[in-house]
Amino acid sequence: MSDREELTWEIFGTASRELAQEIADDGFEPDLVLSIARGGLFVAGALGYALDVKNLHVMNVEFYTGVDQRLDMPVMLPPVPSAVDLTGATVLVADDVADTGKTLKLVRDFCSAHVAEVRCAVIYQKPHSEVNCEYVWKRTDRWINFPWSVQPPVVRREVRVLDA
Repeated sequence: MSDREELTWEIFGTASRELAQEIADDGFEPDLVLSIARGGLFVAGALGYALDVKNLHVMNVEFYTGVDQRLDMPVMLPPVPSAVDLTGATVLVADDVADTGKTLKLVRDFCSAHVAEVRCAVIYQKPHSEVNCEYVWKRTDRWINFPWSVQPPVVRREVRVLDA
């Protein structure tokens, strides 16, 4: 048995549909899906199509810098969604994994002050996550190889900090 979870594109297709079905079966009808970039972009897109939600937003949050390498705290990167766009909405926050849960907590707490309701959906949740997501496809304590990040970039770019 591998010490890693291996998520392929095919398994991701199954996982995202099953996750969407869990959300639908629960009766939760989000007004918008808020993706945590970058890994959450794939999950949010798949859930948006499966739940027939066309209103997708993105939050860029930096936390992981490599395999098991993180910043001390997650940081929101610009552009940060306008609170006006979220006011009164029912929001589904989508990400690929709730590992420490710090990123999800940052985004959920940002939303909580403005929205009617916020719930979180992830493909994977780890047992030590600070956030217990409402919708989880699989729970694991192993490192996960995602199909979108397992291979090195085609080109390496210099790290740039964008002005707000």
